[in-house]
Amino acid sequence: MKKIAIIAALAAIVAAYFYFDLGAYLTIEGIKEQVANAQQIYRDNPALVIGVFFLIYVIATAASFPGAALLTLAAGALFGLLVGTIVVSFASTIGATLAFLASRFVLRDTIEAKFGDRLKAINDGLERDGPFYLFTLRMVPAVPFFVINLVMGLTRIRVLTYALVSQIGMLLGTIIYVNAGTQLASLESANGIFTPTVIGSFVLLGIAPWIAKGIIGIIKRRKVYADFTKPKSFDRNLVVIGAGSAGLVSAYIAAQVKAKVTLIEANEMGGDCLNTGCVPSKALIKSAKVASTMRNADRYGLKPVDPEVPFRETIARVMGIIKAIEPHDSVERYTELGVDVVKGYATIIDPWTVEIAGNDGQTQRLTARSIIIASGAEPVVPPIQGIDGSGYLTSDTMWDAFAQMDAPPARVAVLGGGPIGCEISQALARLGSSVSQVEMSDRVLGREDEEVSALAQSVLEDSGVKVLTSHKAVRIEDGNLIAEADGGETSIPFDALIVAVGRKARLTGFGLEDIGVDTDKTVNTDEFLATKFPNIFAAGDVAGPYQFTHTASHQAWFASVNALFGQFKKFKADYRVIPAVTFLDPEFARVGVNEMEAKEQGTEYEVTTYELDDLDRAITESETKGFVKVLTVPGKDTILGATIVGSHAGELLAEYVLAMKHKIGLNKILGTIHSYPTMAEANKFAAGNWKRANKPEGLLNWVEKYHSWRRR
Repeated sequence: MKKIAIIAALAAIVAAYFYFDLGAYLTIEGIKEQVANAQQIYRDNPALVIGVFFLIYVIATAASFPGAALLTLAAGALFGLLVGTIVVSFASTIGATLAFLASRFVLRDTIEAKFGDRLKAINDGLERDGPFYLFTLRMVPAVPFFVINLVMGLTRIRVLTYALVSQIGMLLGTIIYVNAGTQLASLESANGIFTPTVIGSFVLLGIAPWIAKGIIGIIKRRKVYADFTKPKSFDRNLVVIGAGSAGLVSAYIAAQVKAKVTLIEANEMGGDCLNTGCVPSKALIKSAKVASTMRNADRYGLKPVDPEVPFRETIARVMGIIKAIEPHDSVERYTELGVDVVKGYATIIDPWTVEIAGNDGQTQRLTARSIIIASGAEPVVPPIQGIDGSGYLTSDTMWDAFAQMDAPPARVAVLGGGPIGCEISQALARLGSSVSQVEMSDRVLGREDEEVSALAQSVLEDSGVKVLTSHKAVRIEDGNLIAEADGGETSIPFDALIVAVGRKARLTGFGLEDIGVDTDKTVNTDEFLATKFPNIFAAGDVAGPYQFTHTASHQAWFASVNALFGQFKKFKADYRVIPAVTFLDPEFARVGVNEMEAKEQGTEYEVTTYELDDLDRAITESETKGFVKVLTVPGKDTILGATIVGSHAGELLAEYVLAMKHKIGLNKILGTIHSYPTMAEANKFAAGNWKRANKPEGLLNWVEKYHSWRRR
């Protein structure tokens, strides 16, 4: 009702404008005539005339009437330069702010519902540089002020900021107009005020804040580098520290564009993902799935068998898979690509110099125009009493330990209910270990929706894992993990304790603290992945905010391109569409927001689900556990996020990642042919469920009547 009242009031004002032909007064001739009539009244009662004029000016600008410039001339003719400037300055700001608020109150929610993702980027920019943008627009008279009021009202800029910047930004133009109004009798039109010189001056003043901002940036950069001496020439265009996913991609891109690049790695090429993370864990998960399939072969009409697990051979297979993939990330391959690969430990001496303590005992220093830090992450080990002497394992160290075992560890305690902890727990339980998984919060996979977490716990328990949520590990004594819950303690005996409570960025040992690179939990970077030093970048786990191999590769593109070509064009890292998969069996995959996050963010959404027990291919493979859940903008097919639980969910998710990246809605997914019978049809059927829930009932009623008429 409030919106309707505002619209009605504006409509009434506009109707009055045309009904009373007020536009006739807002011409040079009309203004001259009215000023002549009002001058005697002003001399007799100045307060009344100022008050009425002020009110008329506020209404005119609030309603976005044409002719505000002519009213400003009238103010100069009536009140003189000083009083006229004061009256117009405040009246125009109040009127502009009222128009701004009307746009915000009436239109913003509707516009955000339709274009929220696009407006977010605009609002983020305005949060940083809003006053500069607004000041520039106010200083350039070529931009109609009513358009600024309308458009700015759709953003999240603060009202007080808008009013203050508008007041200051419009002041010079107000003075020029009011001063011209003091010579109203000699003016033939409002256009006569602005000569090319005056307009050029306005434009120059409008861009002055940006010029000042650039100068401030140069001063800040000089200050950052003040304690260091920049080399006159450089050995390399780029030095990359770390040969994990981010480092490898950064070096690859540099080599492809013919830059001279050195890649430094102290340990194994390929980083954690190849050697201790993604690759070995997925290989172990596959072996565990085969063991589970054998144990449950009756699901497929076969006789179940309890598999023998020669664990040393199982782990040998895992290591063999690492060896098979190693050539993709090897020193030899990258050397052939044109990358100078150096095995050793890197220390940043100054913003352009890296010292390398080579694994061969040699030390060298290289200078480079740019440096990329891609040092990755390492497991977090919580400060639990007795943990240091417990012989605990992490996702980094467990593979070497497993390689020495003839059988899976009989009793395993896993600390952590995140993706790593869940994957390890299920795999070892399926291979024959008695696994107890301890999670401090009240559910596993705590970033997922509650029903997703509940299903994950059910899957783990079906695999033989004892899941202990709301249990806090407090100490380790006599080969037992002691966990506290509801005031009581649970003793968990173990032969292997695996700590999987998360990973943290590797921040020490690279000289970051010595040269003053800012770090918190990660290396602090701007939107271009640059540190406080514009030539030093960070990418991958060390930069955050995600700890995925594919995100590290994604960031590496931005870091390397900005490092090599940032003097011409810089690109902001794009995190709008980031997929994630937890490789349980069945898999848990997600992109975009889920319900929990949408509620936290105050985002309105609709939910569409499709259960896999209805899918032909899932039925044929006896893989019916799971679902597809899609969040969309209410009443529209725009995808906000998708969660898939099921066999090959990671592959199924790719369609939604592509759709969200390129703004493809559910209607187009529904209209796309999917091979039969495939798991991918689940995406199409989910889109079909959305279509049925959003069918145009009114139109269909008329269609039904049409068909009834056609049968007569």
